[in-house]
Amino acid sequence: MSNPYPNLLSPLDLGFTTLRNRVVMGSMHTGLEDRTRDLPKLAAYFAERARGGVGLIVTGGYAPNRTGWLLPLGADLITKSQAARHRVVTDAVHAEGGKIALQILHAGRYSYQPLSVSASSIKAPINPFRPRALTGRGIESTIDDYARCARLAQSAGYDGVEIMGGEGYLVNQFLAERTNRRTDRWGGSAENRRRFAVEIVRRTRAAVGPNFVILFRLSMADLVEKGQTWDEIVTLARELEDAGTTILNTDIGWHESRVPTIVTSVPRAAFADFTARLAREVSIPVCASNRINMPETAEEILDGGDVQLISMARPMLADPEWVRKAEADRTDEINTCIACNQACLDHAFVNKPVSCLLNPRAARETELVLSPTRRAKNVAVVGAGPAGLSAALNLAERGHTVELFEAGDELGGQFGIARRIPGKEEFAETIRYYARRLELTGVKVHLNTRVTAPELIEGGYDEVVLATGVTPRVPAIPGVDHPSVLTYAELVRGHRTVGDTVAVIGAGGIGVDVSEFLTHESSPTLDLGRWQREWGVTADETAAGALATPVSEPSPRQVYLLQRKPGQIGKGLGKTSGWVHRAALKKKGVHQVSGVNYERIDDAGLHITFGDKRERPQTLTVDNVVLCAGQESVRELADELTAAGVSLHVIGGADVAAELDAKRAIEQGTRLAASL
Repeated sequence: MSNPYPNLLSPLDLGFTTLRNRVVMGSMHTGLEDRTRDLPKLAAYFAERARGGVGLIVTGGYAPNRTGWLLPLGADLITKSQAARHRVVTDAVHAEGGKIALQILHAGRYSYQPLSVSASSIKAPINPFRPRALTGRGIESTIDDYARCARLAQSAGYDGVEIMGGEGYLVNQFLAERTNRRTDRWGGSAENRRRFAVEIVRRTRAAVGPNFVILFRLSMADLVEKGQTWDEIVTLARELEDAGTTILNTDIGWHESRVPTIVTSVPRAAFADFTARLAREVSIPVCASNRINMPETAEEILDGGDVQLISMARPMLADPEWVRKAEADRTDEINTCIACNQACLDHAFVNKPVSCLLNPRAARETELVLSPTRRAKNVAVVGAGPAGLSAALNLAERGHTVELFEAGDELGGQFGIARRIPGKEEFAETIRYYARRLELTGVKVHLNTRVTAPELIEGGYDEVVLATGVTPRVPAIPGVDHPSVLTYAELVRGHRTVGDTVAVIGAGGIGVDVSEFLTHESSPTLDLGRWQREWGVTADETAAGALATPVSEPSPRQVYLLQRKPGQIGKGLGKTSGWVHRAALKKKGVHQVSGVNYERIDDAGLHITFGDKRERPQTLTVDNVVLCAGQESVRELADELTAAGVSLHVIGGADVAAELDAKRAIEQGTRLAASL
């Protein structure tokens, strides 16, 4: 078989060691790093990715000392006894033919504790604690801590370390004028601001010797005011190479940046050009990162000849067999990361264990086991939304005989709606994945089939899974049956059109998505140039932080987004994506109105008041009103099936019709399949 991705899948000779391909599993903190008792779980998690073919794995961040903790009592590597316990991780990866590097991360002013330190005593906007400025002696001691941490990692069997120099963490805080106001040899000039990073690499190389991988995660676009200029970044890269860096890895943006870098609305490989430009300035391998999720995208980047490695973190959560599928030219079977962040980064930023919306087994490999069944059953799954698809596929992969019934003409359920929202086109990849895997596992799919309870009873199934999802809730507003009113499903699926002025009732996740749908002419393929203009990202080498003035395309409609609750709209959205949606709506001029009472709808428009006393009556003279006021479970089959003694399992929206939750739905389907 010819190699479908000759650049991506070729080995990389580093001189003293060879990586089996150009795929790096980028660092992602899972929460398993923070407790020694979880190291066996971490070992299983990494081993599954090594078995899947990844060339080099980078762990989540470990602090080199206690002031560098991300959280109080967070992950660190500071003692020999800790290092010895890490052998369970490195041995597991090596047994599968992989290589692994430990990331050394000092949080600096992002450390969520009162003992935090930084280059200068400047509080981060995302942290209530003001850091203490390191003294000159403290800086020297911290550099030595990095070197000691690397030496401990080496003794633990790691093949290398990655020094986190981006995302606004401590090293980055020294590099940028934004956070480094020092006047000693560690601040002031760009040369002085670089000294901390360069000296860390130099001493680390001296500590570990020549035959040990040192990656440096380099911020190639800070995306904050008073960030580094391009000339400063290039000069730093050259100095890092001279100091002993083996590989330069890409980092984009600080956590406090107001430019999105990791959400699904960011175009694929949006920052690869930054990496390629830097790669032309140094002679060591440079690794591209950020929103690269499929082999063809990775291959295209490598085909340019400058970049030599591709780093992907979340795609390896979604599909640990990503590399093996690429090797076998089975990319249509890859469970593609859609950059939703709902179970990974959103969890990480609120201190919950990380997993994956699409793959609930991620970081739960020892807990959620999908082993072959000992007794195959005949199972009917009703509904082909996320819950039903998850259940059907996992049941079939375990060896059960599965039939899937869907009343509509396509798979996907609510994902079929989501993929039509501008910026959520990636959701179509999930539907493609399920369609292909259902075909290969022999699931018999019945589209346009509204199966009845008698048919299911007569079918003689051992188990029936009811995943019939939800229907939009129609609120009890006088005039809600007016011809101007439609549901979000009718709008987004193209069953009805709207005019130039629209009110959206309900400002949860669906209301926000619908507002984005309405503020675009169509659902465009993600366009990098348009996205860069909209968010103010520039390749201008003189622009500090790679920032420019944002220029947004006007909305084709006037949109009012309304909610009953007082307070900020979109407050319940994910931590890493909610602010992006709110900013996008603001750019498009959406009127966001809270604390609303819906009085009636008539030919004049939507009549509203405010507060408990129904004050300030207004009439919004809109052409249409779109209902996004929640959902109701579709489960009319349940009672009849239960009464007939059918072994019934209700999952997804049919079980709970709260704000749509694909994370819960897919996990329910997976756990059910594991239990049958």
